Amino acid sequence: MAPERPHGRFLAGEAGDLIGVSGTTIGQWARRGYIRASRSTGDPHVYSLEDVAEAWVVHALLERGVGHAAVRRTIAVLGDDSPWPLLGVPLATTDGAAPRVVLCSSDGVFALSDRGWQRLAVQPPIQALRPPGAIGILVPGAGGDVATNGRRSSSTGASEPDR
Repeated sequence: MAPERPHGRFLAGEAGDLIGVSGTTIGQWARRGYIRASRSTGDPHVYSLEDVAEAWVVHALLERGVGHAAVRRTIAVLGDDSPWPLLGVPLATTDGAAPRVVLCSSDGVFALSDRGWQRLAVQPPIQALRPPGAIGILVPGAGGDVATNGRRSSSTGASEPDR
């Protein structure tokens, strides 16, 4: 399969404007490894639409109260299979005082633990991560429900719509 190709070109300030953070924040997230600038290796960093969508997911996770360490760990665990790890799987967060990142699949809801993704015996109330507008075209299930009915698991543990 051909490598995924990035689309669009955005400077940090433009990327930040699209998701509601400053360009400085976009740069900090890139330096910390939350997102990457797939369109450039030097300065100024140039971000693709996919990079902006990843930044939207990071922003949504942090806004919902997920800790920085949990965001980094999620990216690290998902990062091996895709240049944009947060876009390749149907993620959600749990509700409550200490929200967690969860992965939704036809087999249930999975939370990341020290032993990897663990199926939750009881599904807590969850909120799907649904990017707005054009960014949503890059995220599986964006604009749809989190319900896992009618979905099958892929080899990565992510769910894909039945065809």
